Amino acid sequence: MTKYLARRASIFCLTAPFLIGCFSKKNDESMIGIKDETITEKVDSLLSKMSLEEKVGQMNQYSDFWDVTGPPPKEGVAKDKLEDLKEGLVGSILNINSTEEARKLQKIAVEDTRLGIPLIMGYDVIHGHKTLAPIPLAEAASWDLEAIEKSARIAAIEASASGINWTFAPMVDISRDPRWGRVMEGAGEDPFLGSKIAKARIKGFQGDDLSKNNTIAACAKHFAAYGFSEAGRDYNPVDIGNSTLHNLVLPPFKAAVDSGVKTLMNSFNELNGIPATGSKYLQRDILKGKWGFDGFVVSDWASISEMVDWGHAEDNRDAARIAAIAGSDMDMEGYAYVNELAKLVKDGVIKEEIIDDAVRRILTVKFELGLFDDPYRYCDPVNEKENIGKKEHHDAVLDVAKKSIVLLKNENNLLPLKKQGQKIALIGPLANDKNSSLGSWRLGSDDNTAVSVLEGLQNYKGNEILFEEGIDLFIGETDFRKEIVVNTTDNSKIKNAIATAKKADVVIMVLGEHGFQSGEGRSRTELDLPGLQQELLEEVYKVNKNIVLVLNNGRPLTIEWADKNIPCIVEAWQLGSQSGNAIANVLYGDYNPSGKLPMTFPRNVGQIPIYYNYKNTGRPVENVPVFWSHYIDSENTPLYPFGHGLSYTTFEYKNLKVNSDKPTVNDSVKVTVDVQNTGDFDGKEVVQLYIRDLVGSITRPVKELKGFELISLKKGESKTVEFVLTKNELGFFDNNGDFIVEPGKFKVFVGGSSITKLEENFEIIE
Repeated sequence: MTKYLARRASIFCLTAPFLIGCFSKKNDESMIGIKDETITEKVDSLLSKMSLEEKVGQMNQYSDFWDVTGPPPKEGVAKDKLEDLKEGLVGSILNINSTEEARKLQKIAVEDTRLGIPLIMGYDVIHGHKTLAPIPLAEAASWDLEAIEKSARIAAIEASASGINWTFAPMVDISRDPRWGRVMEGAGEDPFLGSKIAKARIKGFQGDDLSKNNTIAACAKHFAAYGFSEAGRDYNPVDIGNSTLHNLVLPPFKAAVDSGVKTLMNSFNELNGIPATGSKYLQRDILKGKWGFDGFVVSDWASISEMVDWGHAEDNRDAARIAAIAGSDMDMEGYAYVNELAKLVKDGVIKEEIIDDAVRRILTVKFELGLFDDPYRYCDPVNEKENIGKKEHHDAVLDVAKKSIVLLKNENNLLPLKKQGQKIALIGPLANDKNSSLGSWRLGSDDNTAVSVLEGLQNYKGNEILFEEGIDLFIGETDFRKEIVVNTTDNSKIKNAIATAKKADVVIMVLGEHGFQSGEGRSRTELDLPGLQQELLEEVYKVNKNIVLVLNNGRPLTIEWADKNIPCIVEAWQLGSQSGNAIANVLYGDYNPSGKLPMTFPRNVGQIPIYYNYKNTGRPVENVPVFWSHYIDSENTPLYPFGHGLSYTTFEYKNLKVNSDKPTVNDSVKVTVDVQNTGDFDGKEVVQLYIRDLVGSITRPVKELKGFELISLKKGESKTVEFVLTKNELGFFDNNGDFIVEPGKFKVFVGGSSITKLEENFEIIE
């Protein structure tokens, strides 16, 4: 009998006194009877045997490294984490990324502490682990929920094989501001699409049975409203009304809870003047109260102690008090709980029932993960070796990468490229880059492992590829932990790019942001092409106008000059490990692009925030020379709208029908439309349905996405697509957060983007 099994037997000797006798340390059947208990009974029994300090320990999470995802602790706050672990004062470790590391720490937790409670190992598994899929915003552009779920499933398989059983994903923040670098981590600007994607990702991570050793607990973040940070600046305050909170911010979180997500992470921002970490309204009243969430809430990195900097807490003791009462169950690298909570209870400031509630939630997830049955289930080096970087994983991320590419513009049918007899100039600082396209938030992967665009194109042998970098994009090395320094002075390489472009039939220019220019802490005030890329683009355009601009970026950019001048623009985001192959497949037409934008592209930064589901205002159209809602120096319309995306073929929409023009509040409304492929290629189309509630007790947007379906059509083929609108789609939340459906007139729109004009009408009656 191993020391671990002896420890486990002694645990259940404590937690199951109703069993006949105590389990023998040498009895292989020592677990008989335990599995018949419910998890609730097991948790309650264990909780009754824990000291106050051991309970608080379960609410404490430490990182193994300081410089991975957050700042180091302040001077005088750091603790001896190993000693705390041995004393049973640690419930979770984050940033462990190997079975060897995980086993080493788990062994201490289960064999050297009094009760042997296993650790839960957390990690930022955001868009893949070792094998990287596209960044989440790019995946959202696929509108393919099955592919997105599969992507998360692969991430879970690889992460769980590396000793990880908890991911801090998906990020379900809705945001309308591309200046905020973390838009790359979410699903864009729309709560309906965001809710569907949240469900898909959670299902991929958690699977059908969380106790299997190839699943990981998901974490919906950041609760709540982080995506509405003022000025798009990370960690900034948020000031929004109740209608925005309940109708835009909260729906994806509610969808996550309804999907069985096991954990939530609170956010860095304040809301209504209260840091979210200390918001009882968000965590107790809405999440655990109204929604009945039974998992646990983890703080973001040190966000409990940061309430002192906000001026909401006097010191760490006060911060611990506020956060615990508000419903924040686990303290990530904040040191407030482990240092202060037990004393707060003993001093009568906090009731122990609050601690018990948090610990009960944490222990429940550990039981559901199967960690009490086998704490080492995620620590198998053979499993790690067999399930990391498999060919089938690369095939799957290649598939979703192709589906994530959005064709923004294709004048003169410059694409798809001919496969024979062309001289192609490949120009740009990102064209031969094997690191940037991995994107941000790829902690488990290896640098410089992406397939570059140059490598992808070289797999096609029929054309001559002439490569020139054109400029150096950065000064010095790029690193996740450092500010990126962009080259703005040295344009000496542009002359070589010009000479190469003159020789070419077609020029492919790969420009955009480095993967580390988006993500946490990467807010920007300008969204143009960084550095000298715009100069490079314009100089090449002067000598060869047959340009295909391929964008690699983590957010919408302002590319108005390119839209006016460049005939073909491809939004290729940061697509992960198989980036270059996916881009080459699309450029050559082996995959017909089908992606649609999950976020609006502005004409300029001055339009931000800009989004499709805006309110009409009292002066929506020009009926007097000056006094209406507009800019005097720019159009109101976006450069590319939400839902936009072209194909190498064309689609025609007609025969939009609503089955009833006067349904009752309790009726479902069936909407049908005929879609025909009228072009020369087989293709896929995301058929999108929007509604407008014309009159509401709370003003409604001009359009709201309420349905979509991804269909495949061979050239010349037609299909009838059907949508069903229920109360869930036709109602909205009032300012108290109550869902209502109001009688009144509606418009319904169906088409290939949010600017579709095909519409019908109906009226809901009492």
